[in-house]
Amino acid sequence: MEQRDGVIWRKAVRQDVPTVVALLRDDALGAGREDGDDALYLAAFDAMQAEGGNHLIVGEADGRIVATYQITFISGLSLTAARRAQVESVRVDAALRGQGLGTRLMADAEARARAAGCALIQLTTNATRTGAHAFYARLGFTPSHLGFKRRLD
Repeated sequence: MEQRDGVIWRKAVRQDVPTVVALLRDDALGAGREDGDDALYLAAFDAMQAEGGNHLIVGEADGRIVATYQITFISGLSLTAARRAQVESVRVDAALRGQGLGTRLMADAEARARAAGCALIQLTTNATRTGAHAFYARLGFTPSHLGFKRRLD
């Protein structure tokens, strides 16, 4: 558990899942795709816990979860066997956006990546999230790759 600027950054526990899902639903994209039963999200959380290098992190202020992200540590051969951190599902409470909480969230992710021996931190963001693109660029991320996804339904 790390405290930075009044926010406690900690690994989520199972009881946090409904609040995290509410944060995921609280934007234009999430509202249309996060409509599953709570049992699905709880089962996914349990699977993440079992994987070991896959963590759901929450930011808590005044006893309330105000931000979240997922970080997964990946060992690989490319880039001279660089270990990397993949960041996903970055969300900040709508009422707190634009106040620097996202910057603190990413600083926490970077600190965790460094502590895990990662040489690289990477993320994907939806092509329509132009504000997020500018935010990540301000933090020093470069749009170096083109990503593709395909549903396996």
